[in-house]
Amino acid sequence: MPPTNKPQTDPTILQHARANRHLHTPAETKLWRLLRNHNLDGYKFRRQHPIGHYIVDFYCHETKLVVELDGRSHDEQMEYDAERTAWLESQGYRVIRFANERVMQDVVMVAEAILAACREEPSP
Repeated sequence: MPPTNKPQTDPTILQHARANRHLHTPAETKLWRLLRNHNLDGYKFRRQHPIGHYIVDFYCHETKLVVELDGRSHDEQMEYDAERTAWLESQGYRVIRFANERVMQDVVMVAEAILAACREEPSP
């Protein structure tokens, strides 16, 4: 079997990811209803998925697309999110972010944007 470039996941992170699947925001619940069970044009998404030492909100392995939902931000959270996004992108993942409010107001538009991102050709 060929080696993979998948970052190692700390077992503690894995436990947190499993626990987080039961603790979700209304926006995460609303979006998950559209993403689960291959509902988005056949793409498979995982919820609260560990990647390296981070847990991402939603992840599509087929396209290496990470979808993050953001609540109210403050400077420290914005800095953390920027570092996290930079690390994920350095590992070859594509990251798109949506505000919780946007999901609650127009989940169909968010799903359409996610589908468009899934269909995009990755940058070389």
